Amino acid sequence: MKNQWVTSLRGKVFVKMEGRLVERVINQLLRSNISIWNVKRAGTETITFYLALEDVHNFRRAVRSSECKVTFLKGQGGPFILKRALKNSGFLLGGLSFLLIVILLSNMVWGIEIKGAAPETEHTIRKELTSMGVTTGKLQFSIPDVESIQRELSSRMDNITWVGVELRGTTFHFQVVEKNAPEPVESTGLQHIVAKKKAIIIDMFVEEGDPQVKVNDYVNKGQLLVSGVIGNEKKPKGVPAKAKIMGETWYRTTVELPLKTDFVVFSGNEKRKHYLEIGSLRIPIWGFGNPEFKESVTEEMEKPVKFLKWQLPIAYIDKSIKEKENVERTYTKKEAVQEAKKLAKNNLETTLPDDAEIISEKILQEKVENGKVKVNLHFKVVENIAEGQPIIQGD
Repeated sequence: MKNQWVTSLRGKVFVKMEGRLVERVINQLLRSNISIWNVKRAGTETITFYLALEDVHNFRRAVRSSECKVTFLKGQGGPFILKRALKNSGFLLGGLSFLLIVILLSNMVWGIEIKGAAPETEHTIRKELTSMGVTTGKLQFSIPDVESIQRELSSRMDNITWVGVELRGTTFHFQVVEKNAPEPVESTGLQHIVAKKKAIIIDMFVEEGDPQVKVNDYVNKGQLLVSGVIGNEKKPKGVPAKAKIMGETWYRTTVELPLKTDFVVFSGNEKRKHYLEIGSLRIPIWGFGNPEFKESVTEEMEKPVKFLKWQLPIAYIDKSIKEKENVERTYTKKEAVQEAKKLAKNNLETTLPDDAEIISEKILQEKVENGKVKVNLHFKVVENIAEGQPIIQGD
């Protein structure tokens, strides 16, 4: 007898056969290599049995010359299920469409909630999210992952200390910690203005107090610039001195830069592949074939598929294969010195106040050793050197 599972998949027919010579017909079927099974008597001259759907044509031909009456009672198996499904295709398509719509709606963004931010900051965050493609009504598959959103938003927003991003269901939740703007420094009372570093005075603007120096004077760190004591000796009066004293200051720094550097760059060539992952099985959707890259970096973004609040064992995979190249950068001594100057200047600018300005630079020494150029530089900077110092009783 044929494999029952395979036969059920291909289809089978339940047959009733009536007549005086049913036993002879059964023997004839066996001689014709036509399999029947579950043969049962339903009367003295009646039997029932199952017949493979693929053998129906041969069965008709085998019993045509007999005097038995054959009735096909019902069909079972794959072909008959498919036929009934096609007959009710409207219900089937409706059910599949409903299921697909629910899955799509379950994987869309329906809300963006921002907590911990002032109204102005929240408005700015929403604008940045829109430019990043994070908006309501979009499929979650087309939106960057949570870590990428958090990293990109932190780099774009200067007025936030930290932002937490979480996707719960169909809603993005953002928890924001804003930077506390420095509050205006309250006057500590009576004070002098002193130099916070040695410099040559370039410009002075004294709002309150008695100036003790003038433009082009050389001053040392801690030297009194503006006194907080005004009036004459008989009637001295203490005031909170205020002034902006711009002075020329000096910085010296040393920078080392290798003449040869190996680094990796991306060529810009990229191959993207899209998969539907069901359990451990990956089904390619788009982007077939393998790129002919000598060296590459592969990144994968996985987006789980949800049905309402449940996560299905199905995921959408976006696979990116980027071509990379190993590049050797070589500087001449002159080029390395110029790059070292730029690097030293950029490093210094990051440490200076916003109102400071580098007015000149000078190379004190340059030499090449061990494959590196070593440069000593001297910078002239104009910056505010004024610093408050409380007036102590008895000054």
